[in-house]
Amino acid sequence: MHRFHTVSRWAGTALLALAASHSHAIGASDGLADYVPGYAGSTLGDLDVLGAYVTYNQATDQFVFVGTMAADIGLTPGGLYVWGLDRGGAGTPFAANGVGGVHFNAVVIINADGSGRATELGPGGATHSFAAGTAKVLGSTLAAQIDGSWLRSTGAAKTAYTWNLWPRDGSLPAGFGQISDFAPDNSNLAVTVIGAAPVPEPGAWALLLAGLGLVTLRRRR
Repeated sequence: MHRFHTVSRWAGTALLALAASHSHAIGASDGLADYVPGYAGSTLGDLDVLGAYVTYNQATDQFVFVGTMAADIGLTPGGLYVWGLDRGGAGTPFAANGVGGVHFNAVVIINADGSGRATELGPGGATHSFAAGTAKVLGSTLAAQIDGSWLRSTGAAKTAYTWNLWPRDGSLPAGFGQISDFAPDNSNLAVTVIGAAPVPEPGAWALLLAGLGLVTLRRRR
């Protein structure tokens, strides 16, 4: 049985306040159309990151992954979104491509239809998949909440995990050439640790996503 957790109850105003405070205080803001040099895939905007963040709730052992793109998600057939996580002692697989600041030993992959998987890389790692519609997509923003048991430590406390987001154009040949953007460009960011606050029920995801999207655009302007 999948342990992907949807969420409990919050008022709409609280959701918008959460989105606003998170996008202001945490995460990565990324430049418009700053595609990876040499990238030859889709430039429709849905693979161009404008902002992203990852939170970790110590009380519930859950991670939340949120990303906002420059255009509505789904414009690029085969587009997908990869968060790389360093759970402790991760290597730098992209160093040979000039991106030595990005280090990871787990990935959370979300497809445009809300399906995806969390994969722990290396010996003893496991993969957990989730069905279409599990992650939430609204316009240019997507969000997923995943149980911490899917992303076990390899030395670091979960409160000390770091991350980077890179979309991919899956219609291109497999490899580094699929990657359109990095957020941040060549480094990892720490997860933002939160306490035992309640989180929104599935019907309220739209408010959270819309709030984040609006705040991201306002900040860019």
